[in-house]
Amino acid sequence: MTDVTHYLQAYDDQLRTDAETPSALSVAVLGPLRLVTFAGGRGFITYRDLAGSGDIAALVADALAHFRADPAVTGVEWKTRGHDRAPGLHEALVANGFVPGEPESIMVGPLAGLCRNAPVPAGVVLRKVTADADVRAMSAMADEAFGESVNTRAADALLARLARRDGMELWVAATGGRMVGAGRLEPVPGTGFAGLWGGATLAEFRGRGIYRALTAARARSAMALGKTLAHSDSTEFSRPVLERSGLVKVSTTTPYEWTR
Repeated sequence: MTDVTHYLQAYDDQLRTDAETPSALSVAVLGPLRLVTFAGGRGFITYRDLAGSGDIAALVADALAHFRADPAVTGVEWKTRGHDRAPGLHEALVANGFVPGEPESIMVGPLAGLCRNAPVPAGVVLRKVTADADVRAMSAMADEAFGESVNTRAADALLARLARRDGMELWVAATGGRMVGAGRLEPVPGTGFAGLWGGATLAEFRGRGIYRALTAARARSAMALGKTLAHSDSTEFSRPVLERSGLVKVSTTTPYEWTR
């Protein structure tokens, strides 16, 4: 069994369960789907597979109707994976108002590899943040790094998760007292995995090793909790860094977004 095959099987078996959404406010089951509601008015649709699920178009419409009925939900993400067999899913999603985003690489591999050759750049400080002001500053910086307007609801959702103590860790990189990089660590209960999410570095500070050092800090924290494998949905900016550290691309994922 190749590494890719082994890691993809582990990803499907261990992560495409309730372990995928530890921070959910609620989860409803609709056939093979899990319809998840998060803090901040965010809906999320995921599943182990759609094989034998019948009328996919009807399934998409029914799933969306579930979220439409909740006025607090302002947006829904349907998470697709490139290795799934789901004929007609793209067409059904688009017909119901979902817009496909950019595909990302699903990366999986040993956490230990992320800790090697990742020195902290001179003048940079890495730390976990939990205080209200720090979390809001981190969230605003990440929005800036991604070229988006500041979303205070995203910060609210992060603070709500910290209050629930679901295991999520928020890490930042700072230099000269300014936050310039950030990322989340999400240890997955009941598995050997930890997720690396939300990696962001301000444009003028990229190429200095900050992202790599911040990733290594999160990996060490995960290993201290007994985790052995990392998983991450990576853009083309972060994928090469993870590949150099031993992670491999096992598939792709494309988010389809619906907004009220």
